[in-house]
Amino acid sequence: MKRHDKLHLDALEYSIAQSFQAGIISFDRHLKVIDHTPAVEKLVDLQPTIHQTLSLGTDPNIWDNWQETLASVLETGRQIDFGVVKYTQADTSRLLHISCIPVTDTKTPHALGAAAILIDVTDKLEAEHEMAQAERLMAIGKIAGKVAHELNNPLDGILRYVNLTLRILDQNQPEKAKEYLSHCRTGLQRMVQIITEMLEFSRSANQAFETSPIDKLLDDAIRAMESPLRQIEVQIIRSETGPLPHVKSDSLFQVFCNLIKNACDAMPEKGKLTITVTRTEHDCRIEFRDTGHGFDPEKTDDLFKPFFTTKPKGRGTGLGLAICKDILEKLNGTIHAQNHPEGGASFTIQLSCTQRPVSSIK
Repeated sequence: MKRHDKLHLDALEYSIAQSFQAGIISFDRHLKVIDHTPAVEKLVDLQPTIHQTLSLGTDPNIWDNWQETLASVLETGRQIDFGVVKYTQADTSRLLHISCIPVTDTKTPHALGAAAILIDVTDKLEAEHEMAQAERLMAIGKIAGKVAHELNNPLDGILRYVNLTLRILDQNQPEKAKEYLSHCRTGLQRMVQIITEMLEFSRSANQAFETSPIDKLLDDAIRAMESPLRQIEVQIIRSETGPLPHVKSDSLFQVFCNLIKNACDAMPEKGKLTITVTRTEHDCRIEFRDTGHGFDPEKTDDLFKPFFTTKPKGRGTGLGLAICKDILEKLNGTIHAQNHPEGGASFTIQLSCTQRPVSSIK
């Protein structure tokens, strides 16, 4: 009973937890719930065991094995930070920051049990989301003139070809009219591309509250880009020494897709894309290296500016890399480009690994 007493929360712990409006659930080595603070019942549907409690309200596609993960805390005696997790209780979803701390005793090498700490960060993240949205609107305002200019060029061409088409139809030259209408279609496709990428740029990078491991997002992006990668050889080198951190899934997935698309555009006929994933103690690096022609080194600083593109006229809007840079800054990450000594270009993402990764969640 003395060991179990360590897993019960005393009055002081109750008071501290309540002052921070945090929920604390203590559980034993068999994952059975021993005690909890009153706030817990407002945050989750409490069940007899901790893994049942967390599984009940989380997405099984992301958090598919709470039992194994929580058991690893007891075996290793190390704290795990799960980051922000979406938990649905009845018809209400909350964003909970969940961490798990083992309860140890000097008399035994193993943890007696552990405490799961649940903090409701829904309001905080929504406020951050609104602030980021305001900053994004300001950025959009600054580049609105450039957008108008980019749209004006194809629009002028479309109007010109429409007038020519009307004139040529009076002369009964249908083949020439088809040619002019084809030019109109190309101009409209260009406008659609500009508007689509502009919408991506204006979309908030804080939309995704759920997180996924980086390697899973990379695999998903490669599958999603299967069509443009048809003629490209893809090699993935994983040199990480440990589990990769979790990040906001939609955002980084979009970055990976953009970089894969750019690599394919740099190798229009065939080539090789090498993706190298390296994890150190403090950060994680993902390098995308193509075997294309590279880029002008003097233009390196311009690559991530909105509307700057090295692609032929009409093929790129220059927003893809700007979107990548913007998203990565929201994730406290960086991206830089360089020409590879053996040919081609490489784009390297660097993300912080300060939060402890969750090794047993796929």
